[in-house]
Amino acid sequence: MKGEQQAKSANMLRAELRKQGINPTLVKTKPKPLFGSTGRKITPKEIAVFSRQIATMIKSGVPIVQALEIIGSGHKNPKMASMVNDLRVEIENGTSFSESLGKYPVQFDELTRNLVKVGEAAGVLETVLDTIATYKENLESLKGKIKKALFYPATVIVVAILVSAILLIFVVPQFEQVFRSFGAELPAFTQLIVGASRFLVSYWWAMLGIAIIAIFGFLYAYKRSPGMQHFMDRMMLKIPVIGQILHNASIARFARTLATTFKAGVPLVEALESVAGATGNTVYEKATYRIRDDVAVGYQMNMAMKQVNLFPHMVVQMTAIGEEAGALDTMLFKVAEFYEEEVNNAVDALSSLIEPMIMIFIGIVVGAMVVGMYLPIFKLAATI
Repeated sequence: MKGEQQAKSANMLRAELRKQGINPTLVKTKPKPLFGSTGRKITPKEIAVFSRQIATMIKSGVPIVQALEIIGSGHKNPKMASMVNDLRVEIENGTSFSESLGKYPVQFDELTRNLVKVGEAAGVLETVLDTIATYKENLESLKGKIKKALFYPATVIVVAILVSAILLIFVVPQFEQVFRSFGAELPAFTQLIVGASRFLVSYWWAMLGIAIIAIFGFLYAYKRSPGMQHFMDRMMLKIPVIGQILHNASIARFARTLATTFKAGVPLVEALESVAGATGNTVYEKATYRIRDDVAVGYQMNMAMKQVNLFPHMVVQMTAIGEEAGALDTMLFKVAEFYEEEVNNAVDALSSLIEPMIMIFIGIVVGAMVVGMYLPIFKLAATI
């Protein structure tokens, strides 16, 4: 047998095939076209919009096949249109909606497929799809806030490095020629800048090569090493201000995902299984698996959360109240809303705080070089 199937990695595809009773002899990545692929990739935002569209149409009484036909024919992204039309054909051939989504595990994760399967079995597919749409929209909004918090400082650092490199490569050598004509000894600070300039002019190609290799090497190791991912995620959580934003974002994802799955009727242990991968951080992912294992042997969820020593006291207490009142999903939704608001406020505060810090940082970097270049001129003027 030969075939193609989408998956996040070759190992995950092998595991999926073995579940189907197929023992693969060779699994390899399909080569990309020489001149690029047709259309851009399918983004999570497009999946969120698709979820809202299909939920709205089915809720309005439009049959699912017709809804998929309308969405597919009107989509601007050829890949998205092709996927939607493929889903329509699968359903027309007798495949359930949840099974047809299984052909696209990258776009529709296990959580989405499980919720759709539960909705189909209970006859409340339109309600579940509406819940999924709301969940994905909130999740994408949260991701956007986190990216905004991380992208701004990273951009400033890159700009500062580029400005410094331009000054050292193009500006400082011009001043150095002037200094040589003085014949006087240069101040130590100026000598340091001139030395850095000479080194960068002579070995810029090596520095650029090392930087590129380091970046690609880090990304390669991060994507393929669970230990590396866990280490970096743990370090990110310890960064001042940004670490707290990431903590709050992971708690919000945990609470909203668990509330959504539990409300749809998924048993708590199975729900925690799906929640683990949706937290967006391996530290919280491992903690969720520990909570799942404790709940599976009879612990109350709030006690299991307390033992991992990662969730704030308020979250544990609200979970306990929800368990006692039989309204766990309601309390978790409130937790999610609270921490999503915390992330929004923190990102807005960070943006207003970073702007003056950026000006100070770039001013210090550029100002230090300018002072270093003009020190010999001041010294020469003082001796005349």
